[in-house]
Amino acid sequence: MKRILWVVAAASLFIVGMALLVIGSQGRALPTLDPPRSTAGTDVQPDLQTKPSATVPDQGIASPADLPDPEKVPSKSDAAAPQTAPLKPYKGPVEHLFFHPLLAYPERAFDGDGMSQGFDDWFVTVKEFNAILESLYKNDYMLVDIRTVAQEERELQMPEGKKPLILSVDDINYYDYMLGNGTVSKLIVDAKGRIATVSKDRDGTERVGYDNEFVPIIDTFVREHPDFSLNGAKGMLNVTGYEGILGYRTNLLQAEDYEETRSQAIRVAEALKAEGWSFASHGWGHLDARKISLERLIQDTNRWKKEVEPLVGATSVYVFPYGSSVLPGDRKFQALLDAGFHVLCSVGPDPYLRRTPEYMLMDRRHIDGVALRGQAKRLAGLFDAKAVIDPIRPKLP
Repeated sequence: MKRILWVVAAASLFIVGMALLVIGSQGRALPTLDPPRSTAGTDVQPDLQTKPSATVPDQGIASPADLPDPEKVPSKSDAAAPQTAPLKPYKGPVEHLFFHPLLAYPERAFDGDGMSQGFDDWFVTVKEFNAILESLYKNDYMLVDIRTVAQEERELQMPEGKKPLILSVDDINYYDYMLGNGTVSKLIVDAKGRIATVSKDRDGTERVGYDNEFVPIIDTFVREHPDFSLNGAKGMLNVTGYEGILGYRTNLLQAEDYEETRSQAIRVAEALKAEGWSFASHGWGHLDARKISLERLIQDTNRWKKEVEPLVGATSVYVFPYGSSVLPGDRKFQALLDAGFHVLCSVGPDPYLRRTPEYMLMDRRHIDGVALRGQAKRLAGLFDAKAVIDPIRPKLP
């Protein structure tokens, strides 16, 4: 009961905090840190040309027991640094931390406009993430693939002394509101096959980077610290679809350059998977599953599978937007299972994992300005929140 109450409170906090961003300092509507309701909320008219069905083609993944075994799909990182430490059964908690895209240019995010508070609340800077990463490594955490954890019939095996850690990123779509407000613009594959970022200076000049976003930072860290990753695992990228993915506007289906944009997005997604990254659905329109109707959830899920799944590949992982959730026994929960999602992630204050032959439920801890300022005690076993806070953040009264 305490966990359920915490999840409800957390979801409410996220939604209220994001809603405060809607009206800017000039009194005009501004995009929120999650999809504005005029774009992805319940007032959008769904595609009703076909009757929605709770049963969506499953793409061959039926349950946690049938998930692809990442240990049998070596990544480039895996090939470069094979796992050599002996493995032993692990019985403790599995940490799952999630972030939003990093603030590569925090001075743009914390510029005092109507969105600064939201960026301060829900994002972290590159400096903060690098400090967190170093601390997690020193505290003997090790990246694992969520699909390995989800295999109910197999015990999780870890090197002695290591603790499993799943890292994930929500909304790595690079929405319009993020552009020019502190994040990079998109992910690309460079001439050597490495994942890089593209950012724009104030004058519009594009710059390629390898040290200013979650993906290339983790890629580099694992190359330098191969014992930070079990079998080449990196992290999970949780994408919506209403403004494309990974910085590519693949939602503009009628655009003249759609096929080229689509091909570029697929190329990046394939390169990410080859490097040990995985994808999860964050819903097409970033809707609150608890608040919307069953029909609306099914329509949104169908749209994600139609527009986004062909770009990133099939996945059995669904990450509830807004930290919300629906529970087993709810018709919405069953609809997600019927759609092929058998690993369902919400938000909670501590590690939580429930695994059955039919599904796995997992809570994630949000790592952002709210957590760094207000949850230092809870995070103490992971990192020193007060020590990692970037001094560039706005000073609170």
